[in-house]
Amino acid sequence: MDRGALPLAVALLLAGCSLSPTSLAETVHCDLQPVDPERGKVTYTTSQVSKGCVAQAPNAILEVHVLFLEFPRDLSQLELTLQASKQNGTQPREVLLVLSVNSNVFLQLQALGIPLHLAYNPNLVTFQEPPGVNTTELPSFPKTQILEWAAERGPIASAAELDDPQSVLLRLGQAQGSLSFCMLEASQDMGRTLEWRPRTPALVRGCRLEGVAGHKEAHILRVLPGHSAGPRTVTVKVELSCASGDPDAVLILQGPPYVSWLIDANHNMQIWTTGEYSFKIFPEKNIRGFKLPDTPQGLLGEARMLNASVVASFVELPLASVVSLHAPSCGGRLQTSPAPIQTTPPKDTCSPELLMSLIQTKCANDAMTLVLKKELAAHLKCTIMGLTLWDPSCQAEDRGDQFVLHSAYSSCGMEVTANMISNEVVVNILSSSSPQRKKVHCLNMDSLSFQLGLYLSPHFLQTSNTIEPGQQSFVQVRVSPSIPEFLLQLDSCHLDLGPEGGTMELIQGRAAKGNCVSLLSPSPEGNPRFSFLLHFYTVPIPKTGTLSCTLALRPKTGSQDQEVHRTVFTRLNVISPDLSGCTSKGLVLPAVLGITFGAFLIGALLTAALWYIYSHTRSPGKREPVVAVAAPASSESSSTNHSIGSTQSTPCSTSSMA
Repeated sequence: MDRGALPLAVALLLAGCSLSPTSLAETVHCDLQPVDPERGKVTYTTSQVSKGCVAQAPNAILEVHVLFLEFPRDLSQLELTLQASKQNGTQPREVLLVLSVNSNVFLQLQALGIPLHLAYNPNLVTFQEPPGVNTTELPSFPKTQILEWAAERGPIASAAELDDPQSVLLRLGQAQGSLSFCMLEASQDMGRTLEWRPRTPALVRGCRLEGVAGHKEAHILRVLPGHSAGPRTVTVKVELSCASGDPDAVLILQGPPYVSWLIDANHNMQIWTTGEYSFKIFPEKNIRGFKLPDTPQGLLGEARMLNASVVASFVELPLASVVSLHAPSCGGRLQTSPAPIQTTPPKDTCSPELLMSLIQTKCANDAMTLVLKKELAAHLKCTIMGLTLWDPSCQAEDRGDQFVLHSAYSSCGMEVTANMISNEVVVNILSSSSPQRKKVHCLNMDSLSFQLGLYLSPHFLQTSNTIEPGQQSFVQVRVSPSIPEFLLQLDSCHLDLGPEGGTMELIQGRAAKGNCVSLLSPSPEGNPRFSFLLHFYTVPIPKTGTLSCTLALRPKTGSQDQEVHRTVFTRLNVISPDLSGCTSKGLVLPAVLGITFGAFLIGALLTAALWYIYSHTRSPGKREPVVAVAAPASSESSSTNHSIGSTQSTPCSTSSMA
């Protein structure tokens, strides 16, 4: 058994041998005081929000989510992740995310494979990397009007107010609320729909228990009841950094009766909990806890009863999903009379990396322009001493609210190649002894060629200008010559078949749209590829169509302002030699005609057979002339024609023609 597993196994034995707690009659003398963040830090992830709502919108085409984010500082960083839940192989629904912020935010957005529409204020939100999604400018409305604006575009699945979040995880398609309409209410639990981590760590307090000798320390975590009372598992990660050996420590976890605990500790610890608990290495082994006091004084009494001389950390938290406790020292070293501790946060210092990411590059008219807004630099506490290109004689101009560097492609040390113009921006800041440097690029668009090709085989050898319903079509986009510093991506594609066939969305938000559209692996040169299967249900079938795709050249460094977008298209002829289709998805036109004719033929033969039997079995004296009626056949044919005329066109529809 490795060293990590052995301490936890010993912890299991310690937990099993523990005595049931008893209350202390005497008063516990332990003056809880804030602990220096360098000696103890607790972070947590929770689904509890100050205001929020979750509603059901199962049949909505567009899934709408609204986030109101409040930040106490002028410039903040935020990690925002959207996570789709694929069920039964279906594609995720289109999503509208409305992002309302009160100050400047440097946003890291992750929404890979999600057809996302993002509504935000571009004057306040700056992306760390290109978002690669459809964006809309959010009007400057108060909260109530923003909710109304969002509701006009689709039913709101969730809305939440968050105070100074560091990261947010939004799970799509998870809304399990009982409400059919989302209305903000105070102190809500967002369940699995939303989890977030506050930027400010939880307040950690500690004290020395009077009258107890030794060096045993206690870590007490008290989780407060949440808005909902459903079963919850709280993962508790404990990391103690001890100079030598294992600490003599006890972990006390107290929470509502519906909370169980999953403990992940890197050292031996005596465990004292309410509810049930298990260890990460033995998650299936549930151990029954005890009934513990639900007051701070009572929990301090439990620590003293367990012979702890020091409460190294005492934390009270809202109902959380993950709690992380990090203590860089252990062994009961808390002073009996601790000196006053500086609890005010340290003064913000300039972040050179963040500052360099805020420099915007613009390329136009054979010139490169670099812009740095003074307001953003001031928010970062950065004092700019100098801003130049590689040639120090090319200095930035002070234009009031921003610094501007402007140079033609033929000066300031520009490195000009066939496809790209490169330089280096140099920034001197007061808080750094060495200058900060960043590579900047402009593309020579005159030398670039963007191509969109349709192929009839997955080998991508010969382009074609014809498309046949029921046959797999393959699409590849490329730029020539290729540019190693940039990444070619396919943002969206659609096929316009005119008024007869309408518009068919193929790619949206870099995600496949529909069951018969598949994203393929890029070519060895990195060219995006996909395939689709077109199927018609309309008559007459359109004879021409236009395939259009929106491409993006994005720098691999992630600088959003250096993106290049282009729309390419190719005109196609639509041929329909046999009206074939996607037979695996339902009955198509040939099958319908075959079944109709077969049914008619069988009916005619059956009628003839019955008439033959009837005419040869009745007596000759009772035979009468017979008039054949053709109405049933005419009715059958009429029904078939009606069925054909009422169908529609769609890319690989799953509906049946039967």
